[in-house]
Amino acid sequence: MGNTQPQNKTGKKVVQQKLENAQKTGILSLSEHHLEHCPMQIFEITKLTTLDLSKNKLNGIDPKIVNLKLLKLLNVDDNQLGPGSLAAISQLTKLKSLSANKNRLGRPHPEAPKAPPLPDNLPKGLKTLLLSNNYLSNIPRPIVSKSMSLLEKLDLSHNHLASVPEEIANLTSLSDLNLDANAIVSLPEAMGRLSRLKTLSLKQNHISVHSNTVWNDDTNPQPLPASLFQDTPLIDLNLHGNPMTSTQLNTMKGYDDFLERRREVKFTGIVTGAMIDLDTCGLE
Repeated sequence: MGNTQPQNKTGKKVVQQKLENAQKTGILSLSEHHLEHCPMQIFEITKLTTLDLSKNKLNGIDPKIVNLKLLKLLNVDDNQLGPGSLAAISQLTKLKSLSANKNRLGRPHPEAPKAPPLPDNLPKGLKTLLLSNNYLSNIPRPIVSKSMSLLEKLDLSHNHLASVPEEIANLTSLSDLNLDANAIVSLPEAMGRLSRLKTLSLKQNHISVHSNTVWNDDTNPQPLPASLFQDTPLIDLNLHGNPMTSTQLNTMKGYDDFLERRREVKFTGIVTGAMIDLDTCGLE
């Protein structure tokens, strides 16, 4: 009756059938199965390439996941994973995409474990890393290490980040960065070394400009460095919800270069309506 959404069937027979199918397909989804622990049979399906364990009640990932040596995509969104719970993924050398949104990898309260949110070494082949809504107070060092040079998409939105480290420049393949809903006040000069960055979202942060500001690299640097506008291929920038105006944004060195690049892209038809307002970046 009504508009209730269909839910996954979650009985033991259903799970068993999915496990049997996964033996043939290499793909297994146990999303919304009320799991508190991973069924051990999962780790016997060594041909798995895709594993979806999202929307369960998991507070850890069994170390036996290292048996899944062919795993390319792992989704553990919307569980109860805390600090240290992803330690075993460092050995998943084929992993291309890790989605762990809506967990507790940071420290949601002082009593939470002090273990690091991520293992010291992430799989070097990662191209997509999604960690929104995780109580992170800073960007974990493993994310911005030199071994992450293949990472293309990074989502750290809805955390407690106040800054971005200079090491962000190590992500030389990064094209899409989402830092929405944090407490960021400025970006480092190193952002200009992201030679493939095309999309940057900074909605609902604390980036601001004082009235009648005169920019000076030493005494009063721009909160968004000129190198971001001039030295990257950035074409999509969203600043909606920051305490600044489009007029103030226009005073920043390099912004004209950014606008010209956006216009060229729009006029050549590469982007059709995907970008927000051409000249305002979501600001009024």
